[in-house]
Amino acid sequence: MEKKKLNLDEISEKEDVFYVVYSNSEQEFPMHKHNKHQLYYVENGIAFFNTPTYSFFLPAHHFLWIPAGVEHNISSRTAVKMVYCLYIPTSITRGIQKLEEGTGIYPVNNLMVEMINYTRDWYGEVGAEQATRYQFLQTLTNVLVEAAGNMSLPVELPTTDNEDLRLVLKHIHHHIDQPLNLKSIAEQLGYSTRSLSRLFQNNINTSFLQYVKRLRVIKAMELLLQTNLSVSEISYRCGYNTLSSFSYVFQKLVHVSPAEFRKQTRQI
Repeated sequence: MEKKKLNLDEISEKEDVFYVVYSNSEQEFPMHKHNKHQLYYVENGIAFFNTPTYSFFLPAHHFLWIPAGVEHNISSRTAVKMVYCLYIPTSITRGIQKLEEGTGIYPVNNLMVEMINYTRDWYGEVGAEQATRYQFLQTLTNVLVEAAGNMSLPVELPTTDNEDLRLVLKHIHHHIDQPLNLKSIAEQLGYSTRSLSRLFQNNINTSFLQYVKRLRVIKAMELLLQTNLSVSEISYRCGYNTLSSFSYVFQKLVHVSPAEFRKQTRQI
């Protein structure tokens, strides 16, 4: 059943209560922040977590941890089956440095999914006076802490407000299935290789090569999740000439092989 629309002001009204949001549709907001930590989970869909400087890829069967005070929004590229958000009082995780300071994307486990599904009708605030539910959400937070002990999915793309660079990035996105190098892109778009290289370094603090490499891996992750294409076909669609070079880069960035990534994200 469709839930009511979330009012972001409600999240921060009471500092010591949990706030549960479960919906079968995506509700998108502009950049915002609040005084609670946030667990964000999407079932059978792909979302992007955006900050003013980075965009993080959130695949199915992973959860996103957002510390309190981080400016962000979340957008989706595919239809989602379910969106679950748990807003957690900062007092619950006090002293856990990893959760208080760092955004992370981690694989969910079966226990987390079962607990999330159990709370699907708890829309709204849950305070200490609701002892059973409050304790359940504290336990879910503890399970989350354990899951966050895994390595965070490290694939993110820097973003920029620089219009010149945004046009370059748009061109790269549209031609990611083709061979791309700094010299050819510079010539096509009217830059010298030196000036284009500086445009990347000065605005997003990364090189042209690193940006293209990360974008190709993110595109590959989307195809691994959304299609039944072979790993070899996906590698070619992401601009790689050989399967071995694609597999090497993917493994280095994601820490699992393309085949293992596909298997893991379809297990739950």
